[in-house]
Amino acid sequence: MTTDPPPEPNAVSDPPGRPGGARAAFRRWRRTRPFWATVWTGLGGFVIFLLPMAPLGKILQVGVGGIAGMAGGVVLMAMALLMLLLPGQRHSAGVIAVIAGVASFPLSNLGGLFVGMVLSVLGGSMAFAWLPEKPAKRRGRRLRRTGTAAEAASAPVTSLGSGSV
Repeated sequence: MTTDPPPEPNAVSDPPGRPGGARAAFRRWRRTRPFWATVWTGLGGFVIFLLPMAPLGKILQVGVGGIAGMAGGVVLMAMALLMLLLPGQRHSAGVIAVIAGVASFPLSNLGGLFVGMVLSVLGGSMAFAWLPEKPAKRRGRRLRRTGTAAEAASAPVTSLGSGSV
């Protein structure tokens, strides 16, 4: 009988049926889309949406600002879902999120008391700048199938489109 503790499961190499496999699968899925940009944009939209629905003594502007705040919050949360579900549309969703976040400043309680505006601008800019992961580089050099390196070095170089005659 040994006193060594049992080995802990490795979340990266476990198959999906094991407890750590779901976490690794979520991590792989999350890395294929602008996840954190979605979180910040959605949270900013939620703050902008929620603030006009606060008790009357806690909000700064009533009336049209309340409707604009609720509409702006819904637009921001919709852009967050668009970024998450269609990462190819992240540029347009990011630009719309930044515009809606900045527009919430004069239209809705100072942009959710600055918090919602800052979060939505941060998320929209992160979505615009996000790039998918590139595949891992190959370590070996690919050799040409025809000829050797010496033959390739001695071959004449031609210029197609140099413009000089």
